[in-house]
Amino acid sequence: MVRCLARRPEFLLPKVAAGTEVMAGDVLDRDSLAPAMRGMATAYYLVHSMAANDFEQTDRLAARNFAEAARAAGVQRIIYLGGLGAGSELSSHLRSRQEVGNILRSTGVPVIEFRASVIIGSGSLSFEMIRALVERLPMMIAPKWVAVPAQPLAINDLLQYLIAACDLSGRENQIFEIGGPDRVSYGDLMREYARQRGLRRLMIRVPLLTPRLSSLWLGLVTPLYARIGRKLIDSIRNPTVVCDDSALKAFAIRPMGVHEAIASALRNEDRELAATRWSDAMSSGGASRPWGGTRFGNRLIDSRRVRVNVPPAMAFEPIRRIGGANGWYYANWLWHLRGWLDLLVGGVGMRRSRRDPEKLQPGDVVDCWRVEALEPARRLRLAAEMKLPGRAWLEFEAVACGDGSEIRQTASFDPAGFFGLAYWYAVYPVHELVFGGMLRQIAKVATREK
Repeated sequence: MVRCLARRPEFLLPKVAAGTEVMAGDVLDRDSLAPAMRGMATAYYLVHSMAANDFEQTDRLAARNFAEAARAAGVQRIIYLGGLGAGSELSSHLRSRQEVGNILRSTGVPVIEFRASVIIGSGSLSFEMIRALVERLPMMIAPKWVAVPAQPLAINDLLQYLIAACDLSGRENQIFEIGGPDRVSYGDLMREYARQRGLRRLMIRVPLLTPRLSSLWLGLVTPLYARIGRKLIDSIRNPTVVCDDSALKAFAIRPMGVHEAIASALRNEDRELAATRWSDAMSSGGASRPWGGTRFGNRLIDSRRVRVNVPPAMAFEPIRRIGGANGWYYANWLWHLRGWLDLLVGGVGMRRSRRDPEKLQPGDVVDCWRVEALEPARRLRLAAEMKLPGRAWLEFEAVACGDGSEIRQTASFDPAGFFGLAYWYAVYPVHELVFGGMLRQIAKVATREK
């Protein structure tokens, strides 16, 4: 049996294979882990807290909770994916990755720890950064960190290691450094990606570009928001190469080189959609704001409706395609301006787009929103992930009305204190313009597609 742990099981359920069990749980809440651990022989720990402000402390708590719950449930082995790197001057992120391995080992449950460099494939934060930079920028500023050596590993080879670890003999703790056969820099990876995509890209070397400036730059042109970008760059400045080849002796896996790894990733990307994206993960929106103890005032509602002479399923079609490359139907420049302002304050901005231009499911990212609820051909509720002084939702409904339909649009906001109220009333005129125009355009598109 395969069992997955998720804070929001309803987001994960549509994505797992038949027979896979999904249970609610949070590694920061130890009591929630016991039911998921019960009856399990092996537990995989594939968690990190880069989105948290104090990510090192968060990682410690999460790892300790997981290890103690595994011991209490009689788990026989933990398999953990950490970060590759050595030396006394590791970045705080890589130090934390290795400290997590130590904490997992502290309770006596045997741990197999894999330490990996850059992972090549969809769902990898580093790969998505490389892809976005090369695809979007014909000329790239190349700070010093693009020349740091790494030993990339294809996502398929990583999965083989993780699966093979289940059958590894012995009950002792083991650490394996894993990587492909090639040692290259981030600059080499970007050039190889561009070559295979048939793109001409100019890279201009600059001697200085601070992690903060680099992170803001990444936030403007990639799905990374600035805080994650800074932590990633802090890690990139450390060489991540394999110094211990014991993985090649313990496993029959022979990883592919960089050329083949990127070609394999591109074959996956050339399908209609990649199966996974880092920007769809809950962590891509930053750490969830702890609203516990916050007193919200009355929820503020901005509701509109319009009649259309088409059935509800047809009226819902343009709603289903909202966001991403299709845009927001009205004043897209204002949406992008809002995204730039969000990036400046450390938010997600509008760079994440959406996983599929036609299909949606709960948990999907739609630019700076996330699908919280979906009733096919009838209702869509989006929860805001931008930086706000409160909680916000945008909901659409298409319901039968006479011989046609009524499209309802509702913007809801829970203001947090005075600043929340001030924000709502300050942007209300913009909402009148943007939301009103959006609803009219949705109605026009639905009628035109009749």
